[in-house]
Amino acid sequence: MSVMQTESVAEAFARAAERWPGRSFLSVLPGTARFYGIAAGELTYADAAARVSEIREGLRAAGAGRGMRIMLLLENRPEFFLHWLAANGLGMSVVPVNPDLRAAELAHMAQVTKPALAVAIPSRHGDLRAAMPDVPVHAPGEGFGVLTGAAVFDDPPGRGHEAAVLFTSGSTGRPKGCVLTNEYFLRAGQWYADEGGLCALTVEGERMLTPLPIFHMNAMAYSFMAMIAVGGCLIALDRFHPKSWWQDVAESGATCLHYLGVMPSILMGMPGTEVERAHSVRFGFGAGVDPKLHGAFEERFGFPLVEAWAMTETGAGGVIAASQLPRRVGESALGQPGPGMEIRIVSDAGADGDQGELLVRAAGDDPRLGFFREYLNDPKATAEAWEGGWFHTGDIVRRAADGQIHFVDRKKNVIRRSGENIAAVEVESILARHPAVAAVGVAAVPDALRGDEVFALIVPKESEDPEGVARWALGQMAYYKIPGYIAFAEALPLTATNKLQRAELKARAAELVGQPGTHDLRHLKKRQA
Repeated sequence: MSVMQTESVAEAFARAAERWPGRSFLSVLPGTARFYGIAAGELTYADAAARVSEIREGLRAAGAGRGMRIMLLLENRPEFFLHWLAANGLGMSVVPVNPDLRAAELAHMAQVTKPALAVAIPSRHGDLRAAMPDVPVHAPGEGFGVLTGAAVFDDPPGRGHEAAVLFTSGSTGRPKGCVLTNEYFLRAGQWYADEGGLCALTVEGERMLTPLPIFHMNAMAYSFMAMIAVGGCLIALDRFHPKSWWQDVAESGATCLHYLGVMPSILMGMPGTEVERAHSVRFGFGAGVDPKLHGAFEERFGFPLVEAWAMTETGAGGVIAASQLPRRVGESALGQPGPGMEIRIVSDAGADGDQGELLVRAAGDDPRLGFFREYLNDPKATAEAWEGGWFHTGDIVRRAADGQIHFVDRKKNVIRRSGENIAAVEVESILARHPAVAAVGVAAVPDALRGDEVFALIVPKESEDPEGVARWALGQMAYYKIPGYIAFAEALPLTATNKLQRAELKARAAELVGQPGTHDLRHLKKRQA
């Protein structure tokens, strides 16, 4: 029986540890170890199981239990996964935290999820305590004090039990918390293990390398759960380091890796080295590769890049991957939907056709099987997303004559920068609080390296201080959300009812980039301490 045919993430791991105790489970490369100040090396399934048991018993002794939530701000460290497994085994849910978030963003997450405690790197304890003063904050390895918080959800044990709340930037303001169940994660692992084709996994000891954030669904649901499903090892880098990338790939012994579109673009621009082909990688799995570079990358580096589509909300219930032959390289092709999902492509007029918004659902009796359960505390947004019994993705796609799905654009006001979704409305609402801003509109503009960049068109109250606005914004939101470009105008493009004309704003922003009067502030967009 597959380890995924279990009732929880923790049980799936326990089954894998019993089957493959001596295999490597998590690996830390020397560069990542130096960056974090932790030990390099490999943790076997058996060693990880012992550590998980230790954390679980510490939580239990502190009063943690079913129905509580625990925030995890641990960057890409192995402790993230070990704490998740321990908490899951107690019936707790985890709230992964992007370490780039600032105080107001942290406070919003805490207000929505009501965590009983947080485990975080010491450098962020002050920010967390300021954002949620009543929540105990601990570092990994510390003992847990007695918890005073109570259960905040009441799920029966099993696959339908809440396992995590991941926040995603939508189009209507502040990030929403996606409630993800054990079913969601188990199904994602099983999907990957069974997909086959170009991204076939074996149970012979796969080694998956990822530089992607492990607090996102890609690494949590697909990379991590897939390795548990096949008894493989996950090698999480602290981030993508172009200069040492191929050395890391070779030394890790990776058999597969995950990528974002920005990575192939950077790597193709670097001079060739002998080590770039000294690897064991069979495939890369990701999204957003520049179509013009797709074929050239595969020829130069010697393995296919398998493009795929999914969202935090869709999980494995609605995932499309170009993993099967024949392929369409360099055409933004996502592949064809598998038998486990159904799709519709709907025009603005509501007619089904071959180009329009992608609507998805699971095939069979339960259209939400494998999807997120709900937006936490937001039944209205959940109902709107599932209007008519289909999940509305907000992505515009085109279906070719051969059935291949091609990505075209985003319908929602979401900016996709280096793999991070940024809600234009959220950025607007924060910038509007600046004392020098009378009105503001935010749009995506093309960026050759990062896909999109954030552009802000501002109506000033008096003086114009673009750098001052951007530096102020760095204290209010994650660095990647602040405007990379700022331009000033006497008025925003508005409708007769004073709503932003989004299409006109986006067109004007594209025209203004590079023009006199448009301020390039991308040099300020750096990770904060």
